[in-house]
Amino acid sequence: MRSPAAFRPSYVNHPDLQIHHARTPSPEFSRFLYTSVGGDWYWCDRLSWTRDRWWAYLDRPEVETWVAYVAGTPAGYVELERQPDHDVEIAYFGLLPAFIGQGIGKHLLSTGTQRAWDWGAERVWVHTCSLDGEYALANYQARGFTLYDQTQHNELPRRKRTGYQNQKRAS
Repeated sequence: MRSPAAFRPSYVNHPDLQIHHARTPSPEFSRFLYTSVGGDWYWCDRLSWTRDRWWAYLDRPEVETWVAYVAGTPAGYVELERQPDHDVEIAYFGLLPAFIGQGIGKHLLSTGTQRAWDWGAERVWVHTCSLDGEYALANYQARGFTLYDQTQHNELPRRKRTGYQNQKRAS
């Protein structure tokens, strides 16, 4: 997205939803978010990171983590990384499985995208792929992101999905 004018935010009226900036770097919390959100989507590039590696990444002014909470429980996160050329990458974004399908994703993506523009971005961008959630691309496009490039990889990572995304929530 190259202009704030292209941004089409969408927020839900959810009485228990709050989005907070995680101002204090926490390798443990960030790893929890990364594995909890990405476990079913083959996120594996950071699984080998040590605590020191997490700390070195997070403890920089170029990185911000925003966390969605529902009734005090972490529901998802968006991680922003400001690039040297004034672009802001949505480095990671997603929800824990129990919170998918409630409109929280569009709310969280809107919050993260707005923060990127407020941060002085000249362009906001995100990577996605066919391994991401089935609504991810539609959510990005509904917020104003456009497809820039497309590649195809036929080899899947060797990590198994947890299966959480298919389980029904108890009521």
